[in-house]
Amino acid sequence: MSTLETTTKVKGQPINLYYEDYGEGKPVILIHGWPLSHRMWEYQIESIVEAGFRCIAYDRRGFGASDKPWTGYDYDSLAKDLNDLINKLDLKDATIVGFSMGGGEVARYIANYGTSKLSKAALISAVPPFMLKTDDNPDGLEEETFEGFKKNLRKDRPGFLSEFGDQFLNFEDNADRISEDMAHYYWSIGCQASPNATLECVDSFGKTDFREDLKKFDIPTLVVHGTADQVVPIKMSGKKSAEMIANSEYHELMDAPHGLVLTHTAEFNRLLVDFLNK
Repeated sequence: MSTLETTTKVKGQPINLYYEDYGEGKPVILIHGWPLSHRMWEYQIESIVEAGFRCIAYDRRGFGASDKPWTGYDYDSLAKDLNDLINKLDLKDATIVGFSMGGGEVARYIANYGTSKLSKAALISAVPPFMLKTDDNPDGLEEETFEGFKKNLRKDRPGFLSEFGDQFLNFEDNADRISEDMAHYYWSIGCQASPNATLECVDSFGKTDFREDLKKFDIPTLVVHGTADQVVPIKMSGKKSAEMIANSEYHELMDAPHGLVLTHTAEFNRLLVDFLNK
């Protein structure tokens, strides 16, 4: 078990972030989605290591085996945690890969800390550029969507996460690709998260505007999104991010759901490893 201490302190104590570190070569940092942990990357880590890269997967504060403080779930705080990980492990020429909510950390890290320690980035089923519907973002989701998330989490968190998991995987459409046992396993990962962190992050990923952040990307960036994503619809996210990032490589996975890393594992892994090798 490996942990590192953040420079941020709560009640005088640093936050401990759990991470796993495998392989050698250029580092690839995997940033998980909500409300999961590094365990969501189980079927990518082997492919990355076997391709000759060092793979580092960590748990966001509040999730998995990391410490679970009550506060600090805004993206500036989360990007600072990522910066601490990069600095404390003395990483250079790194690729940061963000899935769903984790794409926000990729965007905010680049906006706040630049790309001097990075070589590439990847946004997978990611929330940027902006999920909330506003006058200047008409393709976004209504605020009531995110308020509904929070209401149902407060009422019955395990029940809500079960329903969310079905939407995450488009399970009925992908029953030939993924078992009920696998879906239940990922539900159990989500249930291990801090209840308050799970709530706080809804506003973070749902209401944070990353449009200015994306303008600061100056490294090759892979953007992958499923055409059947019901959680972060492709029209408002992947398509727009690819258009806004100058040096982007954009791939749509036909009929793939939000959780394409699980349902379309071979196709996604091939795209990611090919991108890392370029």
